[in-house]
Amino acid sequence: MEDFRERGNFGTKLGVILATAGGAVGLGNVWRFPYVAGQNGGAAFIIIYIICILAMGIPVMLCEFIIGRHAQSNTARAYTRLSNGTPWKWVGYMGVLTAALIIGYYGVVSGWTLQYVFASVMGHMHGTPDYFKDYFSDFSTNPIKPIVWMVLLVGITHFVIVRGVQDGIEKASRLMMPLLFILLLVLVVCSLLLPNAWRGVEFLFRPDFSKVTGKTFLEALGQAFFSLSIAMGCLCTYASYFKRETNLVSSAFQIASIDTLVAILAGLIIFPAAMSVGVQPDSGPSLIFITLPNVFEQAFGSMPIVEYVVSIAFYLLLAIAALTSNISLHEVSTSFLSEELRIGRREAAIVVSLMCVVVGAVCSLSLGHWEWAALFGMPLFDFLDWFTANICLPVGGFFTCLFVGWYVDRKIVHDEITDWGTQNYTLLGIFQVVVKYICPLFILFIFLHQLGWV
Repeated sequence: MEDFRERGNFGTKLGVILATAGGAVGLGNVWRFPYVAGQNGGAAFIIIYIICILAMGIPVMLCEFIIGRHAQSNTARAYTRLSNGTPWKWVGYMGVLTAALIIGYYGVVSGWTLQYVFASVMGHMHGTPDYFKDYFSDFSTNPIKPIVWMVLLVGITHFVIVRGVQDGIEKASRLMMPLLFILLLVLVVCSLLLPNAWRGVEFLFRPDFSKVTGKTFLEALGQAFFSLSIAMGCLCTYASYFKRETNLVSSAFQIASIDTLVAILAGLIIFPAAMSVGVQPDSGPSLIFITLPNVFEQAFGSMPIVEYVVSIAFYLLLAIAALTSNISLHEVSTSFLSEELRIGRREAAIVVSLMCVVVGAVCSLSLGHWEWAALFGMPLFDFLDWFTANICLPVGGFFTCLFVGWYVDRKIVHDEITDWGTQNYTLLGIFQVVVKYICPLFILFIFLHQLGWV
């Protein structure tokens, strides 16, 4: 256990839950979940999504927890240790690569949230629908501004990472996660007080199964994996900082519950507000940067102070969610470089931060002035988004399930799940069946669906 102490660990059970949940909670909860739910029938989608979380998301999360805590090392080395150097080790390297690719473009989007916080504070979020559309287009394609905000976001992330696991990641999570929930609850109250807000609540909680198709199930499962940060290396890396007495099963359920609660609360902000002014909350990725500013303008325009506060609070909420995810993604690469290159944590973090800035700058410029920065006909920003979501995540999750289900010693799985026999996990047999057969099958369907083959 000496190596474990040298790597550091989370100091408290609350720290474990808040830090790992913070790594999972991100723009996928506040931005992607509402519009995907809006496109797939609201409440019916949410029910299917929760089933996917319970039946698929939590088992795969537990797989990453088992690998990370047992190996007590970065994601790549964790798979290498448990695979005894067989080709299974490349699943771990793929997780590290996925995190590095995601943070390259995710940092750009995160920087956008800081710009919108600033614009809200300065009172710039007023105008017609065309104004908000042009504002976003002009800003996102600007050669300087998005990069400046992205660099600031990377700098904040770097500051947290270099302070270590307990003094950096855990303390930041204990501050940001409660603040995130406070902002969520304030915004929910404001949204529910709007005229005709009940229409949005009804849409969110009254299921309409007539709108459910096979695509709905695949969308729900894909959203569950995206939202929980599965196959990004984040869960495995954070699990390597878990203490031996951390209950993996209860932690997984608590983290998944927090993650789902954030998504549903985000729905309670967006659906009532949007429907109160006659806007359908299914407008896709443009929802938070183009549609919602217009919604806030129409919904709270008669109360300028309320509109001002709501706009600032919402984009601050997005910025916090983005920051917690950036911290977990950054930690995957920092831990990898520090342990594999045998360099200090600070030096490793500097290398990762510089990489984030360079890749992020190219991604940002690919949306405007650097048209040559493209792959397969897509700007680099769009390509990295597509490649990680449609290829890396399902492939990584697929092989993680096969690795734990078919290769890892069953005694290791039993010991980690039951905390070395101190917990009576009666569903262990079901867990193993799900991981060996059911999860890989459904993940394969996701993969084929994302490629348009199903």
